[in-house]
Amino acid sequence: MAEEGRRGPEEGTEKGPGQAYQVFVVMEDLLDKLKLLHYEDGFVKGWGFKPLPRHYFAIPTNPGEQFYAFTSLCAWLLNQCGKPFDQPQEYDDPNATISNILDEVRRLGGAVDFPPSKLKQGCGEHAVFILDKLADEALKAANFAWEKPVYPEEEMEEESVVDDDAELTLNKVEDEMMLDDDDEIEEEETFLDLEGLKKQSMKNESEGSKPVEIMESTTDAAEWKLEVERVLPSLKVHIKADNKDWRAHFEQMLQHRDGIEQSLTETRGHLDKLHQEITRTLEKIGSREKYINNQLESFLQEFRAMQDQLAQAKEKYREGSGGVTERTRELSVITEELEQVKSEMEERGTSMTDGTPLVKIKQALTRLKTEMTQMDIRMGVVEHTLNQAKLKDKSAMQRDMNKPVSNEQY
Repeated sequence: MAEEGRRGPEEGTEKGPGQAYQVFVVMEDLLDKLKLLHYEDGFVKGWGFKPLPRHYFAIPTNPGEQFYAFTSLCAWLLNQCGKPFDQPQEYDDPNATISNILDEVRRLGGAVDFPPSKLKQGCGEHAVFILDKLADEALKAANFAWEKPVYPEEEMEEESVVDDDAELTLNKVEDEMMLDDDDEIEEEETFLDLEGLKKQSMKNESEGSKPVEIMESTTDAAEWKLEVERVLPSLKVHIKADNKDWRAHFEQMLQHRDGIEQSLTETRGHLDKLHQEITRTLEKIGSREKYINNQLESFLQEFRAMQDQLAQAKEKYREGSGGVTERTRELSVITEELEQVKSEMEERGTSMTDGTPLVKIKQALTRLKTEMTQMDIRMGVVEHTLNQAKLKDKSAMQRDMNKPVSNEQY
């Protein structure tokens, strides 16, 4: 419940006006916890980072830098919790890094009920929540415990006890102060020394109140009056206004009450007039609405009848559209068959009107004729050669037959 309160209400619930600034409060608490863990020595100096500003992870500034600082700080806090976790690098897969961090948070008992993509920016309420959870676990691992706060004792001011004569004098002074203007209050201030009055009264009592002999005044009355007029401004007492004094609050209450009564009398008349105007306007609107309804009754009936006709026409259109669809499909099939037949007819027409095969046949016949002529020439040459050979053989045989036979041959 405490973690949900630090993260804010769930989606769908009504948020207060200060909920948008809750992440700044949690970030400041996180920075205090990191200082308790001495992150300046272990994280800043040890891992080579700069000290974190006050609201570093609460406001998006540089997503890449903030995500790297977020993952590195999570790794450092996990190591402080006793969980070995390597420092992520800048070129590591962010999805895998976030998944590993959330797995460790779940093992530590943290409730993770948001998608991991909320942490890809490296800032925001979810990132601050994860860091705050890890910081709490690191403090537990370091055996850190929060002590009860020690409040300083406030010294109560001693109230001075004043004699009856002094109280009477103070009451008179307060009555005079209520009659003075604010301009006189800004003048030179002198304060009544109640302790001095008390000591003076005690001194007078100690000296004795019974006179030994009759006292006669030797002071001139005119000089006494002049002296009184001279020192009278200095005898005025100004008391500093104290917010804890009930008299000041009481006076403010009376002033506010008078102001509220005056404002109420003025606004009540305006509100009554406004109420009457609104009532008359509503009555006019109601009467005109009835008049318009009476005038438009016939048109409304016609409109309803036309709506019924429109519904019937739509039903007929729906029924007809089904047959049109079927016929459209059949038309597309027939069109395809027609296109195929047309293509076949075009191929046959082009083959019938094309004279290329006839030209080829004529060229072939011409070649055959030339070849036959060449063959006849060759046959004639061969036949002539054979005839010559036969003639030579016959002449040789005749010579042999006509040649006389010698004795050596026998």
